[in-house]
Amino acid sequence: MKQLTADLPKPMIPVGGVPVLERIVTGLTRAGVREFLIVTGYKAEVIRSHFGAGRRWGITIRYVQQEVQDGTGRVVELARKFAGREAFLLGYGDILVRASAYAKVLREWVRRPVDGLLTVVVGEDPGKGAIAVFDRQFHLQELIEKPSKIEIRKLRRNLRNFKPWYNAGIYVFTPRIFEYTARLEKSPRGEYELTDALRQMARDGLKLRGVPISGGWWDVRDPAVLAEVDRRFRGGS
Repeated sequence: MKQLTADLPKPMIPVGGVPVLERIVTGLTRAGVREFLIVTGYKAEVIRSHFGAGRRWGITIRYVQQEVQDGTGRVVELARKFAGREAFLLGYGDILVRASAYAKVLREWVRRPVDGLLTVVVGEDPGKGAIAVFDRQFHLQELIEKPSKIEIRKLRRNLRNFKPWYNAGIYVFTPRIFEYTARLEKSPRGEYELTDALRQMARDGLKLRGVPISGGWWDVRDPAVLAEVDRRFRGGS
């Protein structure tokens, strides 16, 4: 985001006049979530000043600082005390969806709780994220980070009715996730990857169910995407 984040952390960049993170908090609040933990990093004071303790939204917000930016797996570890023995929803601060998507995820969890839920969408560039492979019950079988075109062709050839489900970055986990994030080793990128933990959970036979989401999904990763999303939300679409 270059100069756009000179004074703001990326989750606080406005979309349609409202910070991305505020849209996330509002969407989750509408879905019934009342207790939040926000993991902060760069320019944490901007986020804390804006949200405070959450009274404006009728919720409770706590904060924890990620001192070293060493991967999504370590972010989950920071939620261990907050979650305790209960299930929790995890979302990234630069992923935007409609409020109805959060409501769907939580309904799916109540309807049939498993060891975890993994949201997915169709149509994204698989080279920019992780492709999820599911069985007939829509339980995760494999998760491939940024697959090459050759790997995609191999999947299409080997799997009947293969569909390139793209990891949408919103999850529900039980505390079982912490057993796996605690054992993570650094990936070739030098980070502790949450996807590595999910892959191992699936290989160990734990049930991670996929939840397709619709109605709009945006990874606000660069100025081009930001401009598109800003137009959509300003237009009310």
